[in-house]
Amino acid sequence: MRASDLKSHTLLRDLIAFDTTSRNSNLDLIHHIRDHLKALGVDSTLIHDADGGKANLYATIGPTDRGGVCLSGHTDVVPVDDQDWATDPFTLVERDGRLYGRGTADMKGFVAAALAMAPAFLEAELATPIHYAFSYDEEVGCIGVRGLLERLTAMPVRPALCIVGEPTNMQVMLGHKGKLSLRCHVHGHACHSSLAPQGVNAVEYAAELVSYLRRMGRRFAEQGPFDNAYDVPYSTVHTGVIAGGTALNIVPFECFFDFEFRHLAEHPPEPMLAELKRFAHEVLEPEMKAVQPATGFSWEELSSAPGLDTPPDHPVTTLAKRLAGQNAHGKVAFGTEAGLFGTMAGIPAVVCGPGSIEQAHKPDEYLEVAELAKAEAFLDRLLQAARHGI
Repeated sequence: MRASDLKSHTLLRDLIAFDTTSRNSNLDLIHHIRDHLKALGVDSTLIHDADGGKANLYATIGPTDRGGVCLSGHTDVVPVDDQDWATDPFTLVERDGRLYGRGTADMKGFVAAALAMAPAFLEAELATPIHYAFSYDEEVGCIGVRGLLERLTAMPVRPALCIVGEPTNMQVMLGHKGKLSLRCHVHGHACHSSLAPQGVNAVEYAAELVSYLRRMGRRFAEQGPFDNAYDVPYSTVHTGVIAGGTALNIVPFECFFDFEFRHLAEHPPEPMLAELKRFAHEVLEPEMKAVQPATGFSWEELSSAPGLDTPPDHPVTTLAKRLAGQNAHGKVAFGTEAGLFGTMAGIPAVVCGPGSIEQAHKPDEYLEVAELAKAEAFLDRLLQAARHGI
């Protein structure tokens, strides 16, 4: 099968051509989707960010007096900077049964497949509505979808179920870990390195906290809790960025480091952070303040997203399995917006979409043509279910 045989091919080509790297506006792409739907007679609601430079899109096909099924995806992509691509990342290229381009797998393939079904959804005179929810800035902390979900909670009728089309090779995933990421600022006291005891070394105290985080991570790996549905069946702790100091002969007065907890749904991150802060403020800080009272630690939350843990027998799970033609389910290590649909708007969700997360964020990202065909078949079955009422 060639991609040109699929209904979603032209839409995917158009979506890939928009450079919606998270640092950029996504408005051109959102307006393209809005205009595509408008030409079919479908109105869209845009929910902009505070500056008006980005927007979510929400649209409904079918009756508006009942819940229905939401098809959700994000429109932003990760950067291609310093990646060695064989082709233009923003031009869709078909080769050897694969579609290459930034966002093909993560996750414009699903968005294109969902939009390609709009004419058929309209023609079917659905008994159960289908909703589109397309967000911005998922890749930098699931930021944009929050405004969309706030809008949904204020609506008299909102979707009853949600399918988030992140790449899972069209396998039904009913759980993922949550994430809490922070920046710790370490405030020391500078002096000449020959008089080091008179200073407070911000880098060294940062290192002590990083070491404590490492010990926490080892403890979770050894003691759990565990969920063997995950490849990594326990909560993880990771420090990814650290910076501080100006010269070797100066005791550094400032340092910061960025860290994260990727936690099981049943293992909340708040006690983890509280433990780290106790060590910082009750053990390390008194030593620092004994030298210079103005020293210490401050904390800045960078991002957070809840985990997902939808029951195997929930209607959204059984529906997704029926549409995918399978009985199995699993969980994914990467985070998605699915957890926010549940916690913010009370809309239970699963994750199921074309492509592999192994291809996401890499140079020469690709989506198998066969995966896009599977997504279209999944949505065809959704159409048949929604025609008669779900």
